[in-house]
Amino acid sequence: MARTLTTWTLEDYHRMIAAGVLAGRAVELLGGQIIDTAPELPIHRATYRRGAKYLESLLGDRAIVFSAAPITLPTNGEPQPDLAIVWPPESRYDHRHPYPEDIYWLIEVSNSTLTYDLGEKAGYYARDFIQEYWVVDIPHQTLWVHRQPDYAGYKDVQAIKSGTVSPLSFPAIAVESGRFWG
Repeated sequence: MARTLTTWTLEDYHRMIAAGVLAGRAVELLGGQIIDTAPELPIHRATYRRGAKYLESLLGDRAIVFSAAPITLPTNGEPQPDLAIVWPPESRYDHRHPYPEDIYWLIEVSNSTLTYDLGEKAGYYARDFIQEYWVVDIPHQTLWVHRQPDYAGYKDVQAIKSGTVSPLSFPAIAVESGRFWG
């Protein structure tokens, strides 16, 4: 017997949130599927907070850095990346979440979900043409930089153990990879 999964739209998901159906649950919508998110350990929170503060100091008023806040994807997705670096001003998001065209790049911090973040989640972001996606790999102290998205995934993926990387949107800025893990 074949199993069929229900695909949820953004509207369905928002109605469930408004009705309280998902209250108290750590979930996100990706590709029309409601997915439970991993519990957040202190090292995970500390890493993305450290990253947010560092990026805010580097970028100043050139970008907004959202922490653990939803973005809206056209393929029935509303994930909550650990960091979303988006176009200012912040007031443009008073009545909606950032769309792919608003996003400079996304960052996920990975402590126990590395395979998912580098695989399935990267695939979702690539299909929605997020131009740049980074994964902060805590156990291996590696920054995975994904670029050149297409429907099959990211064509360019680099593992950076040390040194700096310049985001595509801000080539004059050098982000020190080690600043994420202190």
